[in-house]
Amino acid sequence: MSQVSQFILDHQLNAMRIGGRKVGAARERHIQVFNPFTEQLLGTVPKATVEEVRQAFEIGHAYKPKLTRFERADILNKAAALVREHLNDIAQLITAEAGLCLKDSIYEAGRVSDVLLFGAQEVLKDDGQIFSCDLTHHGKQRRVYTQRSPLLGVISAITPFNHPMNQVAHKVIPSVATNNRMVLKPSEKVPYSAIYFADLLYQAGLPPEMLSVVTGDPAEIADELLTHPAVDLITFTGGVAIGKYIASKAGYRRIVLELGGNDPLIVMEDADLQEASNLAVQGSYKNSGQRCTAVKRMLVHEAVAEEFTDLVVSKTKAWTYGDPANPDNLMGTVIDEAAAKFCESRVNEAVAQGARLWVGNQRRGALYAPTVLDQVRPEMSLVREETFGPVSPIIRFANIDQAIQMANGTAYGLSSGVCTNRMDYIVRFVNELQMGSVNVREVPGYRLELTPFGGIKDSGLGYKEGVQEAMKSFTNIKTYSLPWA
Repeated sequence: MSQVSQFILDHQLNAMRIGGRKVGAARERHIQVFNPFTEQLLGTVPKATVEEVRQAFEIGHAYKPKLTRFERADILNKAAALVREHLNDIAQLITAEAGLCLKDSIYEAGRVSDVLLFGAQEVLKDDGQIFSCDLTHHGKQRRVYTQRSPLLGVISAITPFNHPMNQVAHKVIPSVATNNRMVLKPSEKVPYSAIYFADLLYQAGLPPEMLSVVTGDPAEIADELLTHPAVDLITFTGGVAIGKYIASKAGYRRIVLELGGNDPLIVMEDADLQEASNLAVQGSYKNSGQRCTAVKRMLVHEAVAEEFTDLVVSKTKAWTYGDPANPDNLMGTVIDEAAAKFCESRVNEAVAQGARLWVGNQRRGALYAPTVLDQVRPEMSLVREETFGPVSPIIRFANIDQAIQMANGTAYGLSSGVCTNRMDYIVRFVNELQMGSVNVREVPGYRLELTPFGGIKDSGLGYKEGVQEAMKSFTNIKTYSLPWA
């Protein structure tokens, strides 16, 4: 038995948390969880029944949280301290179930601590506003006040396999901060990080009725997560097709969808190419390229394309990858062999259509090598659609008008990075790129855990995540007015 498998058993991570109770550890209905690199069985989690999902919603709906702001902040601060105390355990767990290299897993655990700390800070802020009413000729001597209240129902949260704990944190922490109740379904491929995070929150003092974690087959329980009468809001991070399915099933409910991305890194002719190529490889290969905000396309001015390509190829060859548990490796696996095969097939198709392969496109199981292609055209599936893996496709353009047209020329609108020092270029990119984020001289995915984050078009409905924005969307605003002489 592996060290991580023993850790899973010792911490009883093989059971769901319904109202805080451990449910379903020993029974025939279960889901197997494998290490993507070794392909060894890490353990199993229960395959929840529809009735168990209903029970979780009923427990949450019946409970009425009364935590003060101080108590909520205290729970989140204590949980942040626990995350820092158990940083190595968390990193080992993420690496084992997601195949991410230890460097990325340690970084993710640190981000989880940040989300908790930001949540604790935001709880203590007064979220109300004051409006004087004597502002017009027919105004009155009154004042209007606002206050935010928890939702009447339960939040249903569904998270993906990439960033298996941080994605969970971005759902759960704003819910705790706003005194809501949540039923969370993590990806069945990476359930242990979510269960462990929930246990840290319970240990920090969270009333267990405020958070249930159910594990199961989406085909069996997804509709209950979307349509149960107690559900007031659905928050989902994942693929576009599933997001649109959720929108079709949600009915008269709020939905927050953080979907896919096809994020460009745009390199202008005046860019610092050393800096740009560093951003390119980091943005493409961190987290094995499995981020909605990863660099999916490199749009490069033709005047510097040759030099930029040489630099990216050289730095890609130096990017160590392999066993994710090896602390010297910069990249581990993608989530499973099917995902690696998908990347391989997309690259093969692009090469057959005329793209030039410089390095990579080697696969062993779920391990897929960092890959660079040049002479890629915008109509190729590799860059027209989202390719979720460590692939660096380089597309050339002649001028800024063409760069903007190419960047906006897909169905997605999440994030972008721009490498230039010219203010006239920067102004145009900020104003004209149809993206939720534009980062100058930085990777598309740059953000703080606090700041607004989200996309438009097929990347989302314009609702933002990030601690502040999520807390807003997880609450109802009530206005009241008083006489004011």
